[in-house]
Amino acid sequence: MSENNTDRKDMMGRLLILSSLVRRAQLAARTGMEYGGDRNVYQALGDPTNVRYNDFLARYERQDISTAIIDKPVNATWQGGVGIEETGVENSQLKEQWKNLCQNKTLKVIPTLSRFDKLIGLGEFAILLFGFSDVATPSDFQKPVSGNVNLVYLKPFGQGDVSIKIWDTNTASPRYGMPVMYEVALDSVGGNVENSLLVHYTRVLHVADNVLTGTVKGRSRLLPVYNRLIDLEKLVGGSAEMFWRGARPGYKGKLDSNFTITKEEEDELEAQLDEYEHNLRRFLINKGVDVSAMEMQVADPKSHVDVQIQMISAQTGIPKRILTGSERGELASTEDLEAWYT
Repeated sequence: MSENNTDRKDMMGRLLILSSLVRRAQLAARTGMEYGGDRNVYQALGDPTNVRYNDFLARYERQDISTAIIDKPVNATWQGGVGIEETGVENSQLKEQWKNLCQNKTLKVIPTLSRFDKLIGLGEFAILLFGFSDVATPSDFQKPVSGNVNLVYLKPFGQGDVSIKIWDTNTASPRYGMPVMYEVALDSVGGNVENSLLVHYTRVLHVADNVLTGTVKGRSRLLPVYNRLIDLEKLVGGSAEMFWRGARPGYKGKLDSNFTITKEEEDELEAQLDEYEHNLRRFLINKGVDVSAMEMQVADPKSHVDVQIQMISAQTGIPKRILTGSERGELASTEDLEAWYT
């Protein structure tokens, strides 16, 4: 193949990737548009039109229901023993090797795969780095794996710590459009550890969940319910703020028509009200001013919250009682558990 043809194919591959990115950006810009573009529902409701990995990560770390959406299916999947069964095979070499891996206390296979599963669900993809015995220097990560090697460690990385540096742009390659080289950001632990590594694709397991097109990038498990998560934050946080402000009523004072308040009396009343507001005083002493409590305004947000939970449950497939962890002893909860495990 001539050098010009190779360059041309490389350019076509890059253009295809760029075209895909542009198409995603255009779709994001159209999200929430109605009435021929005259109304942006997302903008009116305060919902973002373009959500990135760091947004999902922030929700997962800070919002309880977001954590549950990611963690509960993963924890249920990887709990207990995880084995391999081969039909019609009594003494399976693969089964025995898997058993030995799981018994290796250094590798911690099941807990590591559980963390890996969570990272897969958070972003568009995640990778599992295999630490093989053929690596003597950081540059060795860039070489393809070959020969007999031993597995020394496993390290999962989420989308935020991984970038694809080199793609396979050869249209005749069976890996066309797939990563060849990754750059992996490492935690700063001091010593001579590199801040990042270039890693060949043979040294990682690349997994993307909810893939619609292609094989490299999927969809975060939080993306379809992201607006509902924002709504929940408004409802739960707003109800707490509403109670904080409304449970203790405001006060109004009515001055007697035959009474003239002096500056000193006004200052004294203001000081008493200030002490009352900050819980230093539980009674008021005044004359000529009738102080009365205003009506409290506190609403029950339960039905509104339930609507959001129901929508999240419908999309994620996690039963409401499993998602919220309530009423697990009732018959309905037993049915939810059966559906959940199925």
